[in-house]
Amino acid sequence: MSKVTAIFGASPNEGRYSNIAARMLSEYDHPIVPLGQRKGLIANKDIIVDWPDQIDNLDTLTMYVGPARQPEHYAYLLSLKPKRIIFNPGAENPELEALAAIQGVEVVNACTLVMLRTGQY
Repeated sequence: MSKVTAIFGASPNEGRYSNIAARMLSEYDHPIVPLGQRKGLIANKDIIVDWPDQIDNLDTLTMYVGPARQPEHYAYLLSLKPKRIIFNPGAENPELEALAAIQGVEVVNACTLVMLRTGQY
């Protein structure tokens, strides 16, 4: 069973780190679920703008939304029941990290790209 990664803040802009991460995750054979605000393609997948209530086999949620825009999404993100949340640089959020930890979610402050390249993903 493949470990699925949801990319929160997925962008169709190829210069954005969420887009680079989506492509790299795909290259490393990690199935992705790109969740974003604007329609478009990312790593040959449609960006999902009508977010699903659940994501089958969700392992990791990788955050590319800054902390100021996260609070309105706390309930949704935690309802997905990820095993791990990676807070990429600029997305770190002690409040959401604490809420996730209470639910037993592993919290990592790191860069998804570096984790992939160094075999830590």
